[in-house]
Parts: sequence; structure tokens; C-alpha cells
Amino acid sequence: MTGFDITGWGMSVPERIVTSAALAERFGVDEHWVVSRCGIRERRAVDPGQTTASLAVEAGRRALDKAGLTGADIAHLIVATATPEQPSPATSAFVHHELGIAGSAHDVNSECAGFVYGLVSAMALIAIDPRPILLIGSDTHTLTANPADRDLSILVGDGAGAIVLQPGPENRVKAWNLGADGACTGSLKVLAGGSRMPTTQETLDAGLHYAQINGNEIYLNAVRYTVRTVRETLESAKVDAADIDHVVPHQANIRIINSILSHTGLRPEALITNLQKYGNTASASIPIALTEALEEGRIKSGDKVLLAGFGAGMTWGSILMEWGGVAA
Repeated sequence: MTGFDITGWGMSVPERIVTSAALAERFGVDEHWVVSRCGIRERRAVDPGQTTASLAVEAGRRALDKAGLTGADIAHLIVATATPEQPSPATSAFVHHELGIAGSAHDVNSECAGFVYGLVSAMALIAIDPRPILLIGSDTHTLTANPADRDLSILVGDGAGAIVLQPGPENRVKAWNLGADGACTGSLKVLAGGSRMPTTQETLDAGLHYAQINGNEIYLNAVRYTVRTVRETLESAKVDAADIDHVVPHQANIRIINSILSHTGLRPEALITNLQKYGNTASASIPIALTEALEEGRIKSGDKVLLAGFGAGMTWGSILMEWGGVAA
């Protein structure tokens, strides 16, 4: 199997900051209640004119620059998103055009687990076609949250993160695991706008084009399934949780993250999190956190890095890799 190195990375978040204090005032609650509930002090939100694709293009361009490549060098573009540019065509088509990508392009929608699903897809592609791949996670969930929905509005933020994979002699992925439970489609959903319930004036009046969340179900399933996927990946790699140098989880909620750590034996010191300043940026959260950690020099060659995500559906996945020789 052809290996790969991650040779480029980049991120993009909107400049507009929405603080927990501002949301607390809007919803008539105490700021401490918001922060203690999710660990988020502020999040970024797009302004008019900014979209899922525009954030993806900016993050992708920075990752390409870091790798010393252009779009003409990319054989495959993968965009993970659950908040597409429009129903059709795929968001990756817009990004493909803006970045001048030479090769193919497709979307992955596995909600907040999308980046991990995209990375496994990229691994498979590069094994059979050893050429550079650009993988981007980008979401704008502030646009799908009902402004009157306090529970969801305090959680979500917008952003994009990207990495470039280039073929290499070593297989740095020690193990990976993906899973899904389609019985959980009701936990977090957008009811209207698809073939099951096309958009009508009635669905708009009822607000069915907004996301709806069952927070308790998401919490329980997120912990249950992420703990499972982390354990299975570590077992497959024959690596002890205490030996993991860095854990980059989906940045959903600090209570979920802490619960996952306590149930898996992963060291709190290994945790990489930026939840407090960006909120839940869905499929972008892992590549944004990874990019910041790399830029800060926290990840060194030879370190064991575990990525783990979960999303609506439910979907989940984790990857354990040994970091290559490419430094920030």
C-alpha cells in the first residue's frame, strides 16, 4: 500500500465574532450558563457573501501554498460538508473552479465526522493513484440554526480547514475505524429541502428548513460511539491510550470531549482543542485544530496523532497515524 505525508495545511474562519455573552443576552440567560454548558466562549459567523465554498477556497489555497503546490498539481479534491453551497451541484465543483484543480472532485457528507470519512477516502485514493490530494472540511452551520433555537445557536460556528496529502514511501496510518448507525437519523436533522419533504411555503413558515437537535441523544450517542471507535482503532494498532501524543477530536462540546477522554484512558495533556474560540465548526473542526497545533509547533515528527469524530446520522470514525517529517 502506498503511504502518504501531509505536506500542507490551512484554515479559514470568518472575522465576525459572536461571543457567548452576546448570545446569553439574546436568550435571556447567564453567560456562565452558556460557557459551562458547552465550553464555548466565542464562535465565528459568516457575513453576507461568505459561503461554505468561499471558506473552503481560502483554507484550500493556504494548504496548497504550504505544500508548495497549485491546483494544477492536485489529482483529487474532496470537500467534506453538511452545509453545501447549494443543493446541486456539489460544493467541491465550486471549489474546484476557484482553485484551478486539475483532477476530480467530490463531496462527502458525513456531518461532523466528514473530515475523518474524507481522510479515509483520500487514503484509499492515494493507494491506487499516488498523486496529490486536497482534502477540505468546511461548514457554515450558523446559517442552518434557527435564530430562535438557543440550544443549537450557542454551539455552532463557521469555518474551514484543509490538508494536502502527497504520496510517500511509508504507511504512517497505524489503524482506522469508521461506523454508522442509521437508526439515529432523528437526533439532529433538517427536515425540509430534500426529496422526502421538498421545500414549500408551509415548510418555510414552520421553520423546517432549520436544523433541529435532540441534545441528550446526541450527547449519549457521541460519547458511546466515539469511545467505541477510539478503542477499536487503538486495539487494531496495538497501541495503549497512554502512549498517544496528541488527540484531535471533533470540537463539539467540552463535556463530550472530557467524557470521551475519561472512558478511553487518553491523557488530558494530549488533548488539542480550540473549542472555546471557534465553537462547533462541524467537518472543519478537526482540520482547524490540526492546523493550529501544527502552526504552534506542538506536533513533531514521529508523534502518534489520533483523530476522532462523530456526527449526525449517526456517523463516527477515528484514525491513528505517526506524524511524518514535515514540520510547520
